Amino acid sequence: MEMGIPGLPAARIGVEAQIKALQDGIASQYPDIQGNPELKKQASRFVKAFVGIDIHERGCVPVVGSMQGAFASFLTCSQTDPKKDTVLFIDPGFPVQKMQLQILGVKYETFDVYDYRGEKLRPKIESYLAKGNICAVIYSNPNNPSWICLTEEELRTIGELATQYDTVVIEDLAYFGMDFRQDISTPFEPPYQPTVARYTDQYMLLISGSKAFSYAGERIGVVCISDQLFNRHYPALAQRYEGLPFGPVFSTRMLYALSSGTSHSAQHALAELFRAACDGEYNFRNDVHVYGERARRMKEIFLRYGFHIVYDKDLEQPVADGFYFTIGYPGMTSGKLAHELMYYGVSAICLTTTGSHQQGLRVCTSFIRDHQYAQLEERMKIFAENNPV
Repeated sequence: MEMGIPGLPAARIGVEAQIKALQDGIASQYPDIQGNPELKKQASRFVKAFVGIDIHERGCVPVVGSMQGAFASFLTCSQTDPKKDTVLFIDPGFPVQKMQLQILGVKYETFDVYDYRGEKLRPKIESYLAKGNICAVIYSNPNNPSWICLTEEELRTIGELATQYDTVVIEDLAYFGMDFRQDISTPFEPPYQPTVARYTDQYMLLISGSKAFSYAGERIGVVCISDQLFNRHYPALAQRYEGLPFGPVFSTRMLYALSSGTSHSAQHALAELFRAACDGEYNFRNDVHVYGERARRMKEIFLRYGFHIVYDKDLEQPVADGFYFTIGYPGMTSGKLAHELMYYGVSAICLTTTGSHQQGLRVCTSFIRDHQYAQLEERMKIFAENNPV
């Protein structure tokens, strides 16, 4: 249960589009550093259709997965103002993003959102932003590893503070549309994917092909930069990069230096996936909804044998069933629980590795097969007998 890897086949529409692009000879051509025009167009449509906001297609830039998107975003944001040299993580979160900052030599601050939901969030974030050294705030929504989802009011708080303190928000939407408590799959109609973009102009959205479209192997995603931020001139960036504004620095300097563009054929795949979703031909949510059912069944087993859900609520509402969930066991630290479960053939990662201050593990549902529910039930029954509460 430890690997956050899609457990479903790649979306066929994307595979067929990519094969056709390769057969048409696309592999011999360098991709445009700004991105394939069709993908940029369809990415802008996709954001309008499922997020409900307008971003010009020039600000929708293909990246080699959201991993590269985050790296390039950190690189750009950390150079906008010499006084702002630190990134703030609303944790728990994806540990590799902190590794990226370590590689870049960029400082970061972090806090566990567990005790700061709702009205408590504003003063906590402001205590960091008021120092004047935060260049960007990053979080995932739905969250890896906890699967909590920030509410509209919490997103409003983050957006308003970002505007007040002139800080960029990097919203990692790796699990786009996978809060299965609401169905956002009807294009151009509410409800939409919750986003900070409704409450500030200072944002970058990381949209990945890996989970929602099970297209992880081709390393494809887009970073969607707000129109205002894309066109904004920062004196420090302009001095360093021949007068260029934020968006062109991101694409023609950072991405060009990192990989000289994004896989050409994979861009054709994602463009077709976005188009089909926007045109109502492909319901991506239906394909991945199975993760929610797996989580529901697995949670029932763990709860039956004395475990508890660590991140269990979004304010008063139970957390959604989805790609991840979190478990704890009375009297056991994260490390102790991970170690003990290995004796029962069960593996999961410790929450402490994700910036969480809670004791427990992250469970991933992606690789669970139908025959394994009975195995899990049998083994957790023995685990509970051997570890009485």
